[in-house]
Amino acid sequence: MTKRKDANIEIFASQSSSHAKEFEHAFGRVLLARHGERPYTLDYVERIFKDFTEIHGDRRYANDPAIICGFASFHNLPVVIVGHQKGRGTKLRQYRNFGMPKPEGYRKALRAMKLAEKFGRPVFTFIDTTGAYPGIDAEERGQAEAIAYNLREMAKLKVPVLVTVIGEGGSGGALAIGVGDQILMLENAVYSVISPEGCAAILWKDSSQSDRAATSLRLTAEDLLKEELIDLVVAEPQGGAHVDHDKAAQILDTILKERLSAILSSTPEQRVASRYKKLQRYGKWGSQNS
Repeated sequence: MTKRKDANIEIFASQSSSHAKEFEHAFGRVLLARHGERPYTLDYVERIFKDFTEIHGDRRYANDPAIICGFASFHNLPVVIVGHQKGRGTKLRQYRNFGMPKPEGYRKALRAMKLAEKFGRPVFTFIDTTGAYPGIDAEERGQAEAIAYNLREMAKLKVPVLVTVIGEGGSGGALAIGVGDQILMLENAVYSVISPEGCAAILWKDSSQSDRAATSLRLTAEDLLKEELIDLVVAEPQGGAHVDHDKAAQILDTILKERLSAILSSTPEQRVASRYKKLQRYGKWGSQNS
């Protein structure tokens, strides 16, 4: 009886250690994705693209600095860039609304993508947001409608669309510029329907359980690749992208060039059909044991 009890204790200790490492791994990635020195969209634009010219405003209400849009050149090919921008330092973060877009930001993004379609330019989007801005003013101007409209219209774009999650991919705020032919994620990026803290507060009434929630949410790049929700995990410099912006951009540049070349080989009709099939495959239904 004693031997059996000791064996059970050993098994339990082993499982607990394994779970602890799992928690540490998932939430560790969340912390890296939020690192204050991690490269943001404009950092990649500066290093990967040339002749970037920003466009402003949604032609309906206002300009939203939380999303940047513009024209640029990528290896001598004219392209359009759309991405979240968090900002560094207190003043810039306030100006960028901490990277949380309002409806006018998503409408500006779609305006840029429609211009890309009109002139036959590939679209590159860069995701890095905790989520769409939840303020009452954003809701009054149709936050949910703006996000839903972008999802529908991006699925129908006839030009190549490459999506890269470079930091935090938070819920609908990320999805609104996240429909594309190829979905890439940096090694230490995360992508989830809710933040670990928010999930823990809802499920366990305790936000300190965020490490447990992070593991349950399966929000890391490796998890999402296994579930076939993304197409590729992009490696980062040792220690993370925040350690070496130039190296991180160099790695991403190579991958984007390869993936764009592959997408350009298909016709617009093939791209739209493939994108639709990709969306239809998302999600699994059934019990855990089935």
